[in-house]
Amino acid sequence: MKRIGILGGIGSGKSYIAQIFGCPVFNADKEVGYLYKKDKKIFDKLKKSLPKYFNKFPVNKDDVTRAILDKDQNLKKIIEIIHLEIRKKMNKFLKKNKNMKFVILDIPLLLENKINRKGDILVFVDSKKKDVLKRLKKRRNFNLKILKKFQNIQLSLDYKKKKSKFIIKNDFTKKTATKYVKHILKQI
Repeated sequence: MKRIGILGGIGSGKSYIAQIFGCPVFNADKEVGYLYKKDKKIFDKLKKSLPKYFNKFPVNKDDVTRAILDKDQNLKKIIEIIHLEIRKKMNKFLKKNKNMKFVILDIPLLLENKINRKGDILVFVDSKKKDVLKRLKKRRNFNLKILKKFQNIQLSLDYKKKKSKFIIKNDFTKKTATKYVKHILKQI
């Protein structure tokens, strides 16, 4: 099984590109959402670590936002709790799909959390900033301050691009995305 890691900035279209590969996808953002809604143990850990912000289950995204905006160290605390569980879920996903030719890792902090391995094929999704911002502003829970906090904990896009074997110039059309993905699959 080859692991394909999808890299790029927030809102660059990583999850969309990941789906086009037609392989099993581990989507860390979806898993985080699931943990907030369904995992009482995660709630208990968040409540214990940050009782001022988390007092009812399921975890409300507005409470997460409030905690992150209130104090810088709150984001680190949340990440410590969440990412340990995400890593476990990823390992289950990899075990379940061990006989697949390819799996896609759609994990925003793939490099930052040292989840990638030496043999992973890294694909960078390159999108124009103005297009990304336009798309992000359409999201129901868009918050520029939160966006900046998450960007600050991520490695630079230039670094991620240099680490990648392939670059997809994303113009947010299915035709272009499919063309790039077919090319990558042919190469590997």
